[in-house]
Amino acid sequence: MRNYFLIAYLFFMITSCGAPGGQNHDHDHDHEHDHDHAHAEVKTTVHYEQEKNFSTVKQLTFGGDNAEAYFSFDDEMIVFQSNNPAWSLDCDQIFYTRLDEAKMDKEIPTMISTGLGRTTCSYFMPGDSTILFASTHMGNGSCPHVPEPREDGKYVWPIYEDYNIFVADLKGNIIDTLTNRQGYDAEATVSPKGDKIVFTSDRTGDLELFTMDIDGSNVKQVTFGLGYDGGAFFSPDGTKLVFRSSRPQTPEEQNEYKELLKQGLVMPTNMEIYVCNVDGSDLRQVTKLGKANWAPYFHPSGEKLVFSSNHKSDRGYQFNIFMINLDGTNLKQITFDNTFDAFPMFSFDGKKLVFSSNRNNNGTKDTNIFLADWTETE
Repeated sequence: MRNYFLIAYLFFMITSCGAPGGQNHDHDHDHEHDHDHAHAEVKTTVHYEQEKNFSTVKQLTFGGDNAEAYFSFDDEMIVFQSNNPAWSLDCDQIFYTRLDEAKMDKEIPTMISTGLGRTTCSYFMPGDSTILFASTHMGNGSCPHVPEPREDGKYVWPIYEDYNIFVADLKGNIIDTLTNRQGYDAEATVSPKGDKIVFTSDRTGDLELFTMDIDGSNVKQVTFGLGYDGGAFFSPDGTKLVFRSSRPQTPEEQNEYKELLKQGLVMPTNMEIYVCNVDGSDLRQVTKLGKANWAPYFHPSGEKLVFSSNHKSDRGYQFNIFMINLDGTNLKQITFDNTFDAFPMFSFDGKKLVFSSNRNNNGTKDTNIFLADWTETE
């Protein structure tokens, strides 16, 4: 059972933009397996030899769970979520740092969320002076309840109905509330054009993608198929969306999905990557790999994607970053940690990739943020 708790711990972190989950920083791993990370080797590798697309790799955070790091529009800052206990955190809060000043092994970066409730999926707004994120702080202010492990061993994550989407300045002052309803509104990211926001909401009774204008107006539904659609990002030219989706096919799968959703739960162990136009047209499934494929992001060319997947793992616990063409061809493995690599995002100039990993965590469960210099290879 100890294995289950570690898997859940890692899996749960995937809640938002880059992946599935409910936020207690537990990534998208599978159920129980017989690989006991509690007795895992002490990890000291920052850059694996097989990672030919990385010319250098630098570790930015050093303890706790740190994930969903995304660049500012000028590529000089990142914003991310953390539950690092050394920073006196009980559950995820939003922080940002300038990359040229990052000393997070010695200093606590600036927190821009309230410190109440749980937060997820932050993203810089146009101009880089404000930051978008989702938070449950308008609920009772405490960390939301985490579901107990199920007797059947299946992993589920909660859809907290207190999540709403806010905008804060770089001093942590909330200056705008973009959604304000009882229900799940989260997983918001911003178009490179600076005109639109995409987010996931349960306002129709299902978990669908919606867009809104940068000020929160003009909300439009993008996806309509039964199942969880989330973690969406815009293409570099702002015309397309990429997202993860669990689309139940059989009557049994559909009934299970609906029953869990009534309980405010989702089971994100089977997901594939989809792309569509911003208005939802030309919807296409990119991956057909099985297991959990999520945390997609467009390559700077707009013709390829990077994403995290456990499809090569026999037991489901190992996640790595892969790259694939939009037509589903030319699948290539990018990262090679033996536990968890996810949440990739390219800098806007295409020169760097930021991601989260369990590498170099000295045998702990820590997930840290890494910054790689990107090199194109065949």
